[in-house]
Amino acid sequence: MEAVKSTTPVGGLNNKLKSKSPQDRILEVVVYVFMIVVTVLTIYPFLNVLAISFNDSVDTIRGGITIWPRQFTLKNYDLIFTYEGLITGFKISFLRTVIGTVAGLVSGSMLAYTLARSDFQARRFISIFLAVTMYVSGGLIPGFILMKELHLIDTFAVYILPGLVSAFNVFIIRSFIDGLPYALQESAKLDGANDFTIYWRVILPLCKPALATVALFLAVGQWNSWFDTYLFNGSNESLTTLQYELMKILQSTTTSATNSQDAANMAERMAQVSPESVKMAITIIVTVPILIVYPFLQKYFVKGMTLGAVKS
Repeated sequence: MEAVKSTTPVGGLNNKLKSKSPQDRILEVVVYVFMIVVTVLTIYPFLNVLAISFNDSVDTIRGGITIWPRQFTLKNYDLIFTYEGLITGFKISFLRTVIGTVAGLVSGSMLAYTLARSDFQARRFISIFLAVTMYVSGGLIPGFILMKELHLIDTFAVYILPGLVSAFNVFIIRSFIDGLPYALQESAKLDGANDFTIYWRVILPLCKPALATVALFLAVGQWNSWFDTYLFNGSNESLTTLQYELMKILQSTTTSATNSQDAANMAERMAQVSPESVKMAITIIVTVPILIVYPFLQKYFVKGMTLGAVKS
């Protein structure tokens, strides 16, 4: 005899099982509305800045611009990109961001892996020493004297070496490594792996979320930095950074006294536009590169971690 087939649709059964009570539906609607409001409040300021940067400067003075320019123009960006030091500044900022991020990740993760080893005898002392550096510093003048004694003034290395190891980043990576099963390292040792092999082929691949988080911190810090350029390489035009050049452009919109002919020409051109439009255009220029990088790292912030490779 043939088996009697069920006449109840599978989809209908699943819908019944997934049916929600009125209270659940109300809560879901409230959550969605709240998230929409938060999203709008988060995106609106950026859209407003973008609209003002593309709006005519004279019209901007009238105010009332929301998320769409009333009189679209590229004049604000044209004036900024005619500045000669901008290309050099972009190259140096790009190089220091890439090199500084990679160097900071390698040095920080190596130190974090060492501090995560329970058999490392100086673990407690070095951890305390790093923690102290987060709250106590030598100050601006001793820092400048140190860079001078190390012959780092007017060099590209001054952008990389002082921030090579960050205590905060080291603690983030070390905490993540502490959460990994130690059996992974023991299994690798039984297979003949040395400490560097364990670090490179076992620990680092499992630490992608922590490394992505630290990489974003390092990249944003390097890209937005300008004060170290002002202190150590302010007189070296070949080592200027994008943020430092944009800061000088921004100053030229509010001050009339300049020290160089190039800055004087820029100030004359800036007199044709409103400072507000220039500020917004500069904000977009320095923000867009980080916004482009962020989506590639975002998935590691929310992605769960599944540990495998443990021998049964």
